[in-house]
Amino acid sequence: MTLKPILLGATALAGLASMAMAERGSDGHVNLIYWQAPSIMNPYLTGGTKEREAASLVIEPLARYDEKGALVPYLSDGIPTVENGGVAEDLKSITWKIKPGLKWSDGTPFTAKDVKFTAEYCMNPEGGCAQLAKFEGVSEVEVVDDLTVTVHFDGPQPNPYGPFTGGTSPIIQAAQYAECTGARASECAEENFYPVGTGPFVVDEFRPNDVISLSANENYRDPDKPAFATMTFKGGGDATSAGRAVLETGEFDYAWNLQLAPDVIANMEEAGQGEAIAAFGTLVERLEMNLTDPSADLPDGERATTEHPHPFLTDPAVRKALSMAIDRVLLTEIGYGKAGKPTCDWVPAPEIYAANNTHCLEQDIAGANELLDEAGWVDSDGDGVRDKDGVELSILYQTSTNAVRQDFQALIKQWWGEIGVETELRNINASVFFGGDPGSPDTFVKFYADVEMYANNFDGTDPQSYLASRTCEKIPRPATQWQGENINRYCNPDYDALVKELGGTAELSKRGEIAIELNNMVTKDSNVIIPLVHRGRVSAKSNTLGGVVMNTWDTELWNAADWYRIEE
Repeated sequence: MTLKPILLGATALAGLASMAMAERGSDGHVNLIYWQAPSIMNPYLTGGTKEREAASLVIEPLARYDEKGALVPYLSDGIPTVENGGVAEDLKSITWKIKPGLKWSDGTPFTAKDVKFTAEYCMNPEGGCAQLAKFEGVSEVEVVDDLTVTVHFDGPQPNPYGPFTGGTSPIIQAAQYAECTGARASECAEENFYPVGTGPFVVDEFRPNDVISLSANENYRDPDKPAFATMTFKGGGDATSAGRAVLETGEFDYAWNLQLAPDVIANMEEAGQGEAIAAFGTLVERLEMNLTDPSADLPDGERATTEHPHPFLTDPAVRKALSMAIDRVLLTEIGYGKAGKPTCDWVPAPEIYAANNTHCLEQDIAGANELLDEAGWVDSDGDGVRDKDGVELSILYQTSTNAVRQDFQALIKQWWGEIGVETELRNINASVFFGGDPGSPDTFVKFYADVEMYANNFDGTDPQSYLASRTCEKIPRPATQWQGENINRYCNPDYDALVKELGGTAELSKRGEIAIELNNMVTKDSNVIIPLVHRGRVSAKSNTLGGVVMNTWDTELWNAADWYRIEE
């Protein structure tokens, strides 16, 4: 038995196609605002969601996930399955057929060679690809002919839809990136800011951490799309100003990720310029524990590396006590209301993969204090901070600048103070924090702090690649240009072995069991990841913007080619 993708029927696809009105460029200009500004247009060199969102306007995968998590063809001519012969009977390969006649935005043909190149680009061990988990188990990508490519796996792969699907695994042009492989990947500014693509838009001007100017791709495969001739993708500011720009002033047409209290959004909507749109997926606000020493006393190339274990967060009792002290129910109430659910799980959905743990939902300050006492962490000098063997429980806790996150920080600092943990709070501009600059000391991937807080999710409805992101080889380090998704520097051979077992398991219920066990290993069993809130994704659209379909399983801009202007 193989895991089948959820396929979208022809009627639904036709419905999506009909949403775009008139002819290409006829609806003029559209304005987007993302309060986290993109720093690059290459999602392979950053773990930031904002870059993946922006890049999805320009570069595309073979297939995407729709708003229901169904896999739908984009650059491919269909979705390969065992039934239609696209997936091998032994599950060791998947063959994609490319739509004929596709062109890059520079007018050159899109071919299978570009697909193969993309895999080699990401799988290069010196390149530090941030999306390496998408290529877990891939042994070779074979060009069969110009419009056919086969992905070979090193063993049976019941879920072969990792490579080249979703917003985190788009195809880049081989000709453009030929000199940008391996260690040179992050040095190619022109290529990474102005990618040649197949998507509905092309980049005219890119200002890192500021604004992107785009225009309709003249070589886009549908001659009537996109309806908008030009687009401004404004970055920076904060969630409040972004929400107001759409819901109150009408200055912008779309605002992403309104991480605001529910009453604040409701008050903005009263102005009548637009509406908030929301959906639940797999987005989890969480704390990440750094298992390595981020001390500035260490040389820059050695900070937050596995050569130097963390002085106290390597103690499981400390991590567990930090989790026990938190009131997740209160955090959810003040931060998200009905748009949030307190959670103990890193993978909260779909249901077959959700552990539905409840062990952390009740705050236990007394229990946390008792646990630290038993582990030998005591306040030996009466300064209110626990210590052991000359090491104090003193934490630098960082996150991006955002009102809800700063509220969370203040409350968590208070609770940790009640268990004898000293906490210094730091917030960093979101455009920098989630950026991909390997030279910056302030990115969430470099993790020059003890604890940090953020949220992200995974493409589609299968968490295999997401869970694979915490294997040992995904640890960011100088040799990978500080790229990699395993920001905790967690390395557990048992976890790695279980990820490999998941990759070779076909029976769906068994896959669910393995995924739950993996979730529990980094949450319930070790508290390396401390989940807080299962968040609904909330964004805003103006009343004059049509065709928007909220999607939590891919990028929110997944169908921007279908957007159009509604006449007032």
